[in-house]
Amino acid sequence: MPGLARTFQTAPAAVPRDNTAKYLDSALGAEGFEAPDWLVPDLEDGTAPDMKAEALENVIDRLPGHADSFPGEIWPRVQWAYDSEAAREQGREEIHRLVSEVGEHIDGVVVPKVGRLEDVKDAAGVVAEAEREFGFEDGAIGLSVIIETAQARSDLREISLFGHDSRLTGLVFGPVDYTAELGGRDIGSGRPRWDGLLEAMSNEASANDLVAIGGPFDHLFKERAGITFYNADGYADQVEHEAQLGLDGSWSLYPKQTAQANRIHMPTTEELERNVHKIEAFQEAKAGGTGAVTVDGQMVDEATFKNFVNTVETVREIDEAHPDQTSEMYDETLLERALTVDTSWE
Repeated sequence: MPGLARTFQTAPAAVPRDNTAKYLDSALGAEGFEAPDWLVPDLEDGTAPDMKAEALENVIDRLPGHADSFPGEIWPRVQWAYDSEAAREQGREEIHRLVSEVGEHIDGVVVPKVGRLEDVKDAAGVVAEAEREFGFEDGAIGLSVIIETAQARSDLREISLFGHDSRLTGLVFGPVDYTAELGGRDIGSGRPRWDGLLEAMSNEASANDLVAIGGPFDHLFKERAGITFYNADGYADQVEHEAQLGLDGSWSLYPKQTAQANRIHMPTTEELERNVHKIEAFQEAKAGGTGAVTVDGQMVDEATFKNFVNTVETVREIDEAHPDQTSEMYDETLLERALTVDTSWE
């Protein structure tokens, strides 16, 4: 089963600053709710064309000293494009360098602009080849792909089925390239939301034990009355919508976005209290020999019970990776109940 992926934060691996690794350094040192579940050092669109070689060197230089203390997973985004042999060759070289020099510090690679199933299999084969060449066990390095082309959308089910029994771990939506490829238009209210694609991603990911992650929200700032401010409402609206559709996580471009998405893709205090209470009441009734169990007027069957348990298991998983987040989100007594309550059905 895939792990936590509430936040997929891309960080340019090289920028035109005195310290070209400034944003990568900042992301690797993030704490609290600003620490993403998936940190994605970006060698692709987030890095200028003339800095991509330096970006790769920055990742190789920084990860050995910081990856072990980073609380989440690290997934560099390499160059790739189904319609460009030059981009695919760059991606192959980057994957081989990453696996060779920092393979023990990465959980996988993110491959953008994949096309049909065969293109995804080609990317998976490149990772497998690098594993064999540099002495890693089969499957040690994962693969996630960005669904941002018409061909990938057409083959979404086949790609997802391939993921069920392969190293493919995640499906990520890339709305900018997808909109451009389909000829979609911003007619005054922004790009299309592409809800049908997001719903299909959520379904196929759930069916094949993959994670599904929404696309970036790039309207970081708003201006009103001469003042520019962070667009927290706009981003929260998008992340809440993605959570309602069942996506596991959201794309983040900025630490403040990461802090918001981590919270939104996390049970609220009220939700956790309600479901812990229902599990406790169910276990008490079951211990008393009650046949059909009713909790707070609700008949509890196995499917209902599983929904209660999902909330608790999510909190337990977050607590294992980010105990500073759970201790800030929940009071000590509630958290202890969540961590110790008996979640067995039988």
